[in-house]
Amino acid sequence: MEMNLKAKLKMSAVAVDMKKRALIAPSILSADFSKIGEEIREVESAGCDLIHVDVMDGHFVPNITIGPTVIRSIRKVTKLPLDVHLMIEDPIRYIKEFRDAGSDWITVHVEACQDVSLTLKQIKKLGAKVGISLRPKTGIGAIRPFLAEVDLVLVMTVEPGFGGQKFMPQMVQKIKELRPVFEGLISVDGGIAPDTARVTREAGVDIFVAGSAIFNAKDRKKSIGDLRQAFM
Repeated sequence: MEMNLKAKLKMSAVAVDMKKRALIAPSILSADFSKIGEEIREVESAGCDLIHVDVMDGHFVPNITIGPTVIRSIRKVTKLPLDVHLMIEDPIRYIKEFRDAGSDWITVHVEACQDVSLTLKQIKKLGAKVGISLRPKTGIGAIRPFLAEVDLVLVMTVEPGFGGQKFMPQMVQKIKELRPVFEGLISVDGGIAPDTARVTREAGVDIFVAGSAIFNAKDRKKSIGDLRQAFM
């Protein structure tokens, strides 16, 4: 019983620490897939906290990326948590495959689920951290009924589907509306660079997904350092 209590206290302390610290999650959508293992090892050694993986099916968004097989390969080259963002229709059909492949965090879109609550429960049942996301045009009212069921809310600051898009400044207000009503982690994805990281951090963001700003930089360690400097 004593050991269980100590373990719970330790886990609680880690959770509190994660909320205080800004976490950086490079998005491999912008990486060079001809040497993806090398790319991931480089950003890991440069000091990132998670690896963000965008999964697109060509239906929910107009692009197609990767599936569980690639995630299984990525899992072999890093011990960092894999933050997997499913931009796919009816994701409950594939959650087990993505979890079995090594996904630590699984985020689904409120707009893509036939039964949102059931989908979130399935993610939790399989032992992954539960995330929910919403398109820029979707208001936070769409996810309010599910906030108690999730660990993470991913706010898209670009229209999902392609990397390298320009940050939508109007999404900062959405983050400000979300922060007082959600105690979990808020992640932001789209057009993240030092200037946009600073303004979204001030609005209450905990996790910063950055693709082009990291993988297109000649010095990945410096680019991650520049992002961290923006939080101070």
